[in-house]
Amino acid sequence: MPQDESQRKGRVLFIAPQPFFEWRGSPIRISFNLRALAEAGYAVDLLTFPVGQAWDCPGVTVHRIPPVPGVRDVPIGPSPRKAFLDVLLLLKGLALVRRIRYDVIHGVEEAGAIAALLAPVRGSRLIFEKHSDPASYRRGWLRNLVLWCYARVEHWTAARADAVITTGPGLAAQIRGNGHGVPVHDIFDIPSSLVEARAEEVARVRRTLAPHADDLVILYVGSFAVYQGVELMFKSVPAVAAAYPRARFVVIGGTPEQVSARRAALPGPAAEAVTFLDPIAPDVLPNYLAAADILLSPRLSGVNTPLKLLDYLKAGRAILATNTPANRLILDETNAVLVAPEAMAFAQGIGRLIADAGLRERLGHEARLQVDRTYNFAGFKARLSACYAALGPVASAVKERG
Repeated sequence: MPQDESQRKGRVLFIAPQPFFEWRGSPIRISFNLRALAEAGYAVDLLTFPVGQAWDCPGVTVHRIPPVPGVRDVPIGPSPRKAFLDVLLLLKGLALVRRIRYDVIHGVEEAGAIAALLAPVRGSRLIFEKHSDPASYRRGWLRNLVLWCYARVEHWTAARADAVITTGPGLAAQIRGNGHGVPVHDIFDIPSSLVEARAEEVARVRRTLAPHADDLVILYVGSFAVYQGVELMFKSVPAVAAAYPRARFVVIGGTPEQVSARRAALPGPAAEAVTFLDPIAPDVLPNYLAAADILLSPRLSGVNTPLKLLDYLKAGRAILATNTPANRLILDETNAVLVAPEAMAFAQGIGRLIADAGLRERLGHEARLQVDRTYNFAGFKARLSACYAALGPVASAVKERG
């Protein structure tokens, strides 16, 4: 439990340049950061955008920049809207550090640069947390130029940090390859929710998704972005549906326009085998994953572990994944069936799992063990605490708000 003010280890300004709270990758991880720091005894001020769901955690005070007329959401990736909000974060942050002595300023993604500008004002320690690889979002010369600039700012930020946190070994290697010599702490992601599946809800969901007792539910969760590999997944559906009439595909995610296009492109029998569902909140999602027989990760590219894989492992169900570096970060032959990133190979992998219930059970058991052993909140908190402890004594005579 968070401690009273006299027992605090120090005060942290945590800067998150995202809608908060929102059920997507970075905000979910940020919520775990905040909770872990508060439980470890730090007084935390969160500085974030004016949009997002209400969120509360003992030991964390939320500060938002003023609302901007017409701005109701902030899409992922660079944009003029996001750049303007980042400027407001800097100004609000400057006002905070002038009033409050922070021991540590912790900036996520481009807010690392904001933290680097604010830290010298009162001699605060600087932590930069890197969640993504700018190169993975390239598309068109203008966007490439923006991302090149972003990469240069990131390079500048890392050179000034007292520590850098990354979310996977690929990102850690990028920072170490820059030659800054800054300590790098690779702190793995964990499942997007700490809520466990409930047996009665799993049974209800199962009845909805699989009306017949011998149906097999094959489920995918995620966006329809090209790097996710949904194209090869959908190409595998007709072959699987023809060979296994009781196969029931469930796809959770995608925009209404994307879902309509995919539904229209599927041939008749295959279309009948696929159910499309709207995105499901992570606290509800465990019931759907646990109701499945096979979970799919057709990922094609990237250097980060797909967040869905952590949720898949937690569900304790058999995983079929493409044999790509991103999936290989936490999957191997002991906890998944890995196949070439081709539609036919993907279909054959699904068929193998459909035909072998014993294999499904063994893989699911090993998957869950990984979460219990490693990818859990206790392990996440321990690594984050170690990063802060490595900064040395940070607690100071914190000046209260004037």
